[in-house]
Formats: sequence, C-alpha cells, structure tokens
Amino acid sequence: SLPAKLINGGIAGLIGVTCVFPIDLAKTRLQNQQNGQRMYTSMSDCLIKTIRSEGYFGMYRGAAVNLTLVTPEKAIKLAANDFFRHHLSKDGKKLTLLREMLAGCGAGTCQVIVTTPMEMLKIQLQDAGRIAAQKKLMAAQAQLSSSSTLGAAEPAVETRTTATQITRELLRSKGIAGLYKGLGATLLRDVPFSIVYFPLFANLNKLGQKDPNAKAPFYVSFLSGCVAGSTAAVAVNPCDVIKTRLQSLQRGVNEDTYSGILDCTKKIWQKEGPMAFLKGAYCRALVIAPLFGIAQVVYFIGIAEFLLDMLPKHRA
Repeated sequence: SLPAKLINGGIAGLIGVTCVFPIDLAKTRLQNQQNGQRMYTSMSDCLIKTIRSEGYFGMYRGAAVNLTLVTPEKAIKLAANDFFRHHLSKDGKKLTLLREMLAGCGAGTCQVIVTTPMEMLKIQLQDAGRIAAQKKLMAAQAQLSSSSTLGAAEPAVETRTTATQITRELLRSKGIAGLYKGLGATLLRDVPFSIVYFPLFANLNKLGQKDPNAKAPFYVSFLSGCVAGSTAAVAVNPCDVIKTRLQSLQRGVNEDTYSGILDCTKKIWQKEGPMAFLKGAYCRALVIAPLFGIAQVVYFIGIAEFLLDMLPKHRA
C-alpha cells in the first residue's frame, strides 16, 4: 500500500542518514574548497580537523535538516519508482531496460521537490565550519606578518546560524525561488542517478531471488543497494560538485562565484582541471552505498507492513 511504502522509505532514510552523515559533511567541504584555499587533504583529515575545532557534534552540522526532510525525500523517491514501474509494465511482464530507466527518471524528477531545498540548507550549515576555519587561518597569518609592536587582534568568533534563520532570510529576500537555487543542477544529478541506480539495483537483486515471486534475502538487497548506489554516485559526481558549488551562498577568501551551470563547469575546468569534478567521489560512494543498502533492506523487508498489520490485532 502507498502509506506502507511512504513509511518504509521514511524509516530507511532516517536510519541511513544517521549512520553516514559525517562522511557527507566531509564530502561537501572537500567539494567546496578550491585550489589555493585547501583546508583539508582527505576525508579523514577533514573529520579530524572538524572534531578538533568544532567538537564531535560538529560532524553533524546540518543533520537536523536532513533528518527532517529525508523522510519525504526517500519516501517520494522509492514510492515514485514503484509507481512508474507498475504503470510501465504490460500485463505483469518483465520491464525492459529502457522502461526501467524511464521509471528511474520519473522517480528522480519527483524527488527534487524536496531534495533541492533540503540540500540547499544542509550545504550552508555543513560548509560554515570550513569558511570559519579558513578565516581564522587567514587572520593568524596576517598577525604573524604584521608588526610585532601591534597588539594581537582578537580571533574571529563564528556566528552560528540555524536552518530556520537561513530559510527566513531566503524567503524574505528571494521568495520561494531562494530555496530552489540550484534546481537545474539538482535535476542534472538526481535524474541520471536514478536512471542508473534503479535498473541496476533491480537486476542485481533479481540474481539473489530463488523464486521470481519471492523476495530476495535481506543481505542480497543490502549488497545490491550498496553496489548500485556507489556506482551511480560516482557516475554523477561531476554534477554533484557543480550543484554543491552553485548552492553555496557563502564563499571562502578569494574563492570563485558562479552564475550558472555552464559558468561553474567552465571555471572549474580551467582553474582546477578535470580531476576537480571527482572531488569527494569516494566520500559520496561511502555515503550512498550504505544509505541505499539500508534503505532497500528496510523497504523490501516491509517494516511498515508489519506495523500496520499489528494495529488491528492490537486494537482487538
């Protein structure tokens, strides 16, 4: 049933995000730093420096936004894919690869309604620590180069903003369009991702089915979700880098600004080289693999069906 699908998708998203959010934070910060202003050399370096400067919970900056909106996002994505697969199938026959890709395309298009504002807010909160750390570093360097007769300046204190404050400011200054900045880049990432992910998952999952009418074992669904998710994540990582850069409202010192997808692509290519489009690719693979592995296990086990079935028994 549709309610069960939505509940399953929501539970899957909550569990997955809680497990992998620190890696997602590292991915955002690695993707946003530009040549000449590098704060982190790797995922582990980013996480260690984040804990040192912002504490353990610094790794979960922006997690509240994700945990709030990931339920409708994952629910829409998984339920929409099922919906399109059902309506594209003919008389219960096996879907062709093209139809599976079309179903994935439909799911990816539907989810951006929630994904775009969620990612927009999350990126501001995740990247705030990197920008603050960069400003502190620049201030320290300026102090060292200044005259020793001058008094030491007070270190800059980061003013932490919340997702609610950012939302209010965007709505006040730009209206609802402010929350949907980077919509085109989000579509450019999520639609190809779903086109690759859903057909690949469905075919890998079928390999573990002993009976075509029975569900695959949970470990098969988990591994299929991990492999399909990581493959699709790496495939669309260049689009994710562009989306992250476009949705960042604040820039570090001497960092480029971008007017659109083409301008962003051109500047990254010219100033940072083609390898810059793979920034954070392994982080994204590490995020997406368990996220979708867990999501598919929860979704296919059907926790919601169990809970909904128990309600009438409990009442009785």
